[in-house]
Amino acid sequence: MKKKVLSLMLIASMTAGLLAGCASSSSDSSSSDSASSDSAEAVDGEVFKIGGIGPVTGAAAIYGTAVRNAEQIAVDEINENGGINGYQVALQFEDDEHDAEKSVNAYNSLKDWGMQILAGTVTTTPCIAVADKTAEDGIFQITPSASSTDVIKNDNVFQVCFTDPNQGTASAQYIAEKGLGTKIAVIYDSSDVYSSGIYAKFKTEAEAQGLEIVSETAFTADSNTDFSVQLQSAKDAGADLLFLPFYYQQAAIVLKQANDMGYEPTFFGVDGMDGILTLENFDTSLAEGVMLLTPFAADATDDLTTAFVSKYTELYGETPNQFAADAYDAIYIIKAAAEAAGIDPTMSAADIGTALKEAMVSVTYDGLTGTGMKWEATGEVNKDPKGVVIQDGVYVSID
Repeated sequence: MKKKVLSLMLIASMTAGLLAGCASSSSDSSSSDSASSDSAEAVDGEVFKIGGIGPVTGAAAIYGTAVRNAEQIAVDEINENGGINGYQVALQFEDDEHDAEKSVNAYNSLKDWGMQILAGTVTTTPCIAVADKTAEDGIFQITPSASSTDVIKNDNVFQVCFTDPNQGTASAQYIAEKGLGTKIAVIYDSSDVYSSGIYAKFKTEAEAQGLEIVSETAFTADSNTDFSVQLQSAKDAGADLLFLPFYYQQAAIVLKQANDMGYEPTFFGVDGMDGILTLENFDTSLAEGVMLLTPFAADATDDLTTAFVSKYTELYGETPNQFAADAYDAIYIIKAAAEAAGIDPTMSAADIGTALKEAMVSVTYDGLTGTGMKWEATGEVNKDPKGVVIQDGVYVSID
């Protein structure tokens, strides 16, 4: 990945490491995978400190790296344009390797750094663990991409992404409205709250939409490399559409094994499949024609999307995925709520958290992943998904 960093000449400076690309230790963390942005400081020495947590190493690194990169772009833009309420913003991002215990450790490192607001975590299980900590401390938390409803059980946590139930419901509605399949097979991860949550709502809505589910098979984290039994069940049942509500790593295996057995249904996924085109050693031709619902389409022609895609591609050498788009929006949503609340960095993290929580229900935001986005007091976002199809190795809008 091409790794550059937007730099900003500031009036005064603080000591911190560079964020983008080359991971470096924070001043009070021994983790070699932690990283921080160019320090930012206002005239009076006060600065908003935003923390980020997600996997930048390990199996889910595509997600966390995209989030880290996009958050950095947003912070640099905000600082270039006067900051938040006249104060500059510092960003520090910690690696959690998609592990709950490591995510809590990363949270504690960010607290030691002085974090006031958390833009994370990236994946669901770590986010649930960290959300309990932010609730205890009264710290405002907005997650770009952790989609389980368990993430927002505390009133200080808000989501940029769709919830799992919404993804399942929306997918069934989309398949029915577009006439994408008449006999539906589902493969899902019964050991994962993300996958099983989407599946449960998909099944209910599919029945309501008159879709015929002819095969329902599961796998677990201990059996996620061989899908021959599940694929054979779907093929024997005559399924012409295969719904895959899980992450891109397993989806890549499913696509290869389906191809090897000569099974060619329509494949339909959810936002966790985003990332498959940049998976190392994956033959992207196997994903040709795959469809998924996502809040972001990189080929959109609106000014905001084209500017973001251009900047991200220039800096990091690849097209941003929807995790990057959600993360970019997350930082700007924090800015919108902070301006609505009138906060400043001299306030305690808990007081900032209370003010942002109260402001979020009045914020309306137009971003990369939706226009007119609003939030319930529960932390759930209201916005519409977009349909994309993979053609010639890129995502193409189908709405």
